[in-house]
Amino acid sequence: MLIAICSLKSSPGATTLAVALGARWPGPEIPIVVEADPAGGDLLPRFRLSPDPTLVSLAASTRTRDKIDPDQLVQHTQFLPGGLRVVPGPVGAEQARAALSLLATGSSSPLRLAGDRADTAVIADCGRVDPASPSLPIIRSADAMLLVVRPHEDELARAALKLQAAQQWSPRPCLVLVGRGLSASQVLQELRVPVMAHIPHDVKGAEALCGQGNGRNGPKNSAIGRAALKLALNLHTHLNISVPQPRDPAHHLTPAGPRRDGVLS
Repeated sequence: MLIAICSLKSSPGATTLAVALGARWPGPEIPIVVEADPAGGDLLPRFRLSPDPTLVSLAASTRTRDKIDPDQLVQHTQFLPGGLRVVPGPVGAEQARAALSLLATGSSSPLRLAGDRADTAVIADCGRVDPASPSLPIIRSADAMLLVVRPHEDELARAALKLQAAQQWSPRPCLVLVGRGLSASQVLQELRVPVMAHIPHDVKGAEALCGQGNGRNGPKNSAIGRAALKLALNLHTHLNISVPQPRDPAHHLTPAGPRRDGVLS
């Protein structure tokens, strides 16, 4: 499974959402978060990770092999404190864009090959996307595209102008609302695109996911973590994949189709 997370205007917490989704992924697939943002990555400084391996080393490895190994993505991962596998992007935009331009596209992409494995879920943080973005091939090959937006009238109006083009990039575009604002049913009525989840405004939970705070509001105990688990289960339903039981027995969420507010649950 390959999931692309992106935005049409800015990146309103796309990286934090990608980490939360990976941290709360219920399995049976092993999640890998890849920072494929052309503007540069945040995970290296945020978690004080090693400068290697990264997206840069992954891109370089595609030039030195005649045939891409399905395990190639895994070989370029690092671990966050909670055990989540990540491929951090370089901090600089120039390096990030160069690395993304080098990565093979389509069925030969290391992200796509890893996502084709039954035991792997690749979550690609693609940042702000447009027709000239070097991360667009990743989005086009993804099984689902999650468009992260703030549910404000001004941002939705801008998103509506670009949504027609975005719907041509993926056969399964869905919205993820972040923060306070309009309800999911209002956004669904306005944009006519399925709302996959509404991620609450959760400062302490976001800080924990960013390597800050005291850890009491980690993924399992935070509002953002619970919403990310629900999003992961909804993705399994949306992609017609058998839904596993959550790892955390405290949260038994069973997808049951669209609710009246337009959010899959």
